[in-house]
Amino acid sequence: MNKKSAGGLEAIALAFVLTITGTALAGAKQKQDTTAPSHAQPFASGQQLKTIGIVLKRDADSFVMRDQAGVERAVALTPMTNVKTHKKGVFRGGKSYAVSYILRGLRLEVTGIANSQGQLVADSIKFDDDDLRTAQALQARVDPVEELAKANQARITAAEEEAKRLARESEANAAAAKKAQVTADEARRNADRANNRINGLDDYDPVRTITVLFATGSSALGPKGKAGIDAAAAWVRSQDRKGWVVAVIGFADTTGNTAANRKLGERRANAVIGYLVTKHNLPLQRLVQPFGYGDLNPVAENTTSTGRAKNRRVEIRLLVNKGIADKVE
Repeated sequence: MNKKSAGGLEAIALAFVLTITGTALAGAKQKQDTTAPSHAQPFASGQQLKTIGIVLKRDADSFVMRDQAGVERAVALTPMTNVKTHKKGVFRGGKSYAVSYILRGLRLEVTGIANSQGQLVADSIKFDDDDLRTAQALQARVDPVEELAKANQARITAAEEEAKRLARESEANAAAAKKAQVTADEARRNADRANNRINGLDDYDPVRTITVLFATGSSALGPKGKAGIDAAAAWVRSQDRKGWVVAVIGFADTTGNTAANRKLGERRANAVIGYLVTKHNLPLQRLVQPFGYGDLNPVAENTTSTGRAKNRRVEIRLLVNKGIADKVE
């Protein structure tokens, strides 16, 4: 990835949230649980492995990530955990970071051994500088919203306590108690709405999926692919697009090895994004961080040339984010 395209990805801090973050506030009164959460699928104890995914939730000495198969996993951090960026070429080693740089939304690679609680105890964590900048931008966007929800919760507690105190006084203060209760109810409604918006950041409704096909081993966008994107863009301009985001995901057939196919899927996704931005002026804040699945999740059998042709694709998924579109209940 060149510097120009890397700079563009830093602006994509809207939704991966995305990917990143149906882990919004469960309530300011609840304490964070540092053990493996019940919704995270445990690893087999003693299993040594390497996994790649995106951080959903971060605690003091652990975090929850969603791996490439969409499964949530718990990862434990120790003073011996080595955190650094991937190597850049033969003569440049990775840059070391403190564990505090592991943020929600960060795409990373974890190597370690599973403990008896089903957590992967991290020996080594690696990520790209570009992905770190994207996660930092996401944190700057979401944290103020969460702080607003906490402040609303504090106001609720204070207003409710005041209502109780006034209720214990004489009937002469009944009017004041009623007014305090009205204030508490209004604060509760505001807090519920803020929390619903936060939870809605990970709640999407699919609108439409546009598929673009590629030649074997190629990430070049052909005339048919461009024509399909142009037709879809014309349709999109006629719609109400409030709260819409675009997920661009690249795939490959099983020709070649898995690692090469994943990189090929990423190059295909970036080719489609480049066309959307340069030809159709797609705002970067509408984009979910691009991802390459490679030969995972085929839509057809890879045993025939027809099936492999269908699998050499990029999916442009149009989604409406309920939290942004203010469609949450």
